[in-house]
Amino acid sequence: MTDQTPSPASPFRLGSRGSPLALAQSEMTAAALMAAHGWPREAIRVVVITTSGDRIQDRALADLGGKALWTKELDRALLDGEIDCAVHSMKDVETIRPETIRIAAMLPRAAVEDRLIGADSIDALRHGAIIGTSSPRRAAQLKALRPDIQTTLLRGNVARRLACVAAGEMDATLLAAAGLDRLGQHAVGSAIPIETMLPAVAQGAVGIECRADDSRALALLGAISHLPTLRCVLAERALLLALGGSCHSPIAALAREEGADIRLKAQILTEDGGEQLQDEALLPGGSTEAAMALGKSLLDRASPALRALFEA
Repeated sequence: MTDQTPSPASPFRLGSRGSPLALAQSEMTAAALMAAHGWPREAIRVVVITTSGDRIQDRALADLGGKALWTKELDRALLDGEIDCAVHSMKDVETIRPETIRIAAMLPRAAVEDRLIGADSIDALRHGAIIGTSSPRRAAQLKALRPDIQTTLLRGNVARRLACVAAGEMDATLLAAAGLDRLGQHAVGSAIPIETMLPAVAQGAVGIECRADDSRALALLGAISHLPTLRCVLAERALLLALGGSCHSPIAALAREEGADIRLKAQILTEDGGEQLQDEALLPGGSTEAAMALGKSLLDRASPALRALFEA
């Protein structure tokens, strides 16, 4: 056993939220580390950290401080040395991160689309259907497709959201296909084509962060990083950085590799879906500068009402 190899007495500690999906993603990370380094499972410990976003379920994320509700407690545990890395759904991670923390790895991206639970398709929803969601993107995209649809706040883990639809509290909801698949619920819901609803930035991607000065953790995690996912998600996050905005701002994006380059599609909308702009660009070599230029181009063409949603 080398000094790079953890042991049951001194395990490599993965920080995780306590939801079933977060724990499943942490186990995926543990499995990747075991495969890459030949570790036994006992050499890895999952440390559950309760976040503000998990504690507060009755208000919209945007009204509570945004994505930091999912990360600030994990950041504190990481910087205080309580954990060696933190496992995140990348779509929940703020665009601007502390200089003391680095994205060290991303696992291979899963399905990126949303699934509709409660109906076979968006067209099949009844007139005036009530859709539960906490996502401004999903709400705006639904209203752009079906102006008669109403949305109501729905937060919580996957089981709670499915239960609310099953109980008839709303007609339907939308969930990420990746999360359902990771929980073994492959047959739940109807996939919405990305041509109909472009996904959230980084949807389907699991990222692992560590301290920027922790060379050991950076090396260990670097061995499990999936470069195509990393490149594409970083391009999407660069677009998001250029757009600015907040958790109130409906933004969708998807990057995919085309050889050495990356094709990035992006969409911004008003909250009621009444105005939307969509465009795409080929990013030479995956250039994040080109991704940011696409974001700035969308804002330049937006109406004052749409642009106002992305102003600081």
